[in-house]
Amino acid sequence: MTWINDATREDYNRARRLAFFSQLLAFVTRRSNQLFSLDEVRARLHVRGQHYRGVGTVPLDQIIGSEGRYSDFDRHFLPLQKTTKDRWLSISRAHYEDVGLPVVELYKLGDIYFVKDGHHRISVARQQGQEAIDAAVTELEVDVPLSPDLSLRDLLLKEEYSDFLEWTELGRLRPQQRIELSELGGYLDLVRHINGHRYYLGLEQGREISRDEAVASWYDNVYMPVVYVIRDHQALEAFPKRSEADLYRWIMDHRWYMQEAGGSDPGPENATLDYVTLYGRKSLVEMTEGLLRSAFAFARS
Repeated sequence: MTWINDATREDYNRARRLAFFSQLLAFVTRRSNQLFSLDEVRARLHVRGQHYRGVGTVPLDQIIGSEGRYSDFDRHFLPLQKTTKDRWLSISRAHYEDVGLPVVELYKLGDIYFVKDGHHRISVARQQGQEAIDAAVTELEVDVPLSPDLSLRDLLLKEEYSDFLEWTELGRLRPQQRIELSELGGYLDLVRHINGHRYYLGLEQGREISRDEAVASWYDNVYMPVVYVIRDHQALEAFPKRSEADLYRWIMDHRWYMQEAGGSDPGPENATLDYVTLYGRKSLVEMTEGLLRSAFAFARS
């Protein structure tokens, strides 16, 4: 039918225009608009195994990567290459003619998906305003959480987190753990904390402390007591876009300085409250207002 051919061509041309403006916006905002490569993600994370989950409905906005065609489409599955045109038009035509198509094939990691087969079907579905698609899903089991807003910087942090969990085996020892940092390099600090705790625990007990024992003891007796104080006093409200693990690192440094200055360990609660008072958002606002008031008073004098 002529109207179907016209509609499919217009849909494709609109998708290509949107792809151009999407790329332009990504350039201006300096935010990546690329699909993730499954091979790159797998190389950075520790995949413990995989299993077939069967056929189910998957939200389209959770599909953010591809096994092999990550350069053919952008993050919204808009077509970037002219070579996609013929296949895209045929899928679009099938949509208008209500022709049944095979389900797409996806890999699942955490809460995100990568396309094994069905890129054009996903692209057309998104262009037609669909919110979900039927898919045959194989899950790759990873030890860190992954969400659809994943960025390249996030992936680097996840890589460090995954390495940390592999070295400590904390995920096995304490399955409820959730230690997520917002700064690169922070997990090395945590490893140093564990090693230091292991050393002093060995001196205290006069014996060799195994790695598993040291990791579990650090988590239970060093890390979590600080986290409990952070939660009890809602300290994260004073540090927007930061995590409990971020605040733990800074508080532990501050605790050491307080101990050096005062001669005794202030403990997790005193160290936390003192740090929040000195460096929390409210404290910085008050300090800024004070400086401005002083400058204004000086200007009037």
